[in-house]
Amino acid sequence: MGQMLADAIAVTPQPSGFGALITGVDLSAPLAPETLKQVKDAWAKHAVVAFPDQPLSLEALEAFTLQIGPFGVDPFIKPMAGHPNVLELRREPDEKAKNFGAGWHSDWSFQKEPPAATLLRSEVTPPVGGDTLFADCARAYDALSDGMKALLAPLKAVHSATRAYGTEGVFAKETEARTMEIIVSAEADKTLTHPLVRTHPVTGRKALFVSPTYTVGIEGLTFQESHAILGYLYQHMTQEQFIYRHKWKQGMLLMWDNRCTVHFAEGGYDGHLRVMHRTTVAGDAPV
Repeated sequence: MGQMLADAIAVTPQPSGFGALITGVDLSAPLAPETLKQVKDAWAKHAVVAFPDQPLSLEALEAFTLQIGPFGVDPFIKPMAGHPNVLELRREPDEKAKNFGAGWHSDWSFQKEPPAATLLRSEVTPPVGGDTLFADCARAYDALSDGMKALLAPLKAVHSATRAYGTEGVFAKETEARTMEIIVSAEADKTLTHPLVRTHPVTGRKALFVSPTYTVGIEGLTFQESHAILGYLYQHMTQEQFIYRHKWKQGMLLMWDNRCTVHFAEGGYDGHLRVMHRTTVAGDAPV
């Protein structure tokens, strides 16, 4: 049924204040232009959109990703054989290593042009745990005082992959076996700066663009000064009022906006197999 009528799509906002469920669309074949526009509009408006019941092949996942935009670059993780733009996030029932993504972050924010979108599809969903939490960094920014907004406006945050993928990072020090192949690299120890507050290229909304996983400081400030400001912002933006908790179902595809959200992958499914397939869509240099 691939190309459904444009008016068949239904967008149901989540009660959290952001995020939405999109139904009435079949992602296994190319979307009609009007339907694709509705999907992109819903994604821009709601930041995190879930498509239930999408039994997609890897090829169909790749094809839909390319309808959203060109593939992003995924460093430090070995992709699937024959699918250089697909990562398999796989955790075996007997694994003891910490679940992947367990720390607030915006995907690959240490890149010069971080991905605009991440798409994640549940192939094998455990019966317990595994929620993904999202924080709305646009609403969090809006809630700050004018004085704090003025303070943050000129600041540049320093981003790096060093804490996760660097030569002295978390993965370098792992002792437990892990199914996913992580590539620890000196490349990860590099740093670059992005505006601490970025403006969304589609909606024009401002959002906080920092995370405890990939932001290592603020340019021109001491460690203590950076630590104080960033520590406050992390506490502020992950308050319950800005959080959407996503509960996975088998065969569900989730697409989120890395330009205005951060996310956190919960564990809680030890003893169960969990398999997800992930792609990213290229983005712009933050401004």
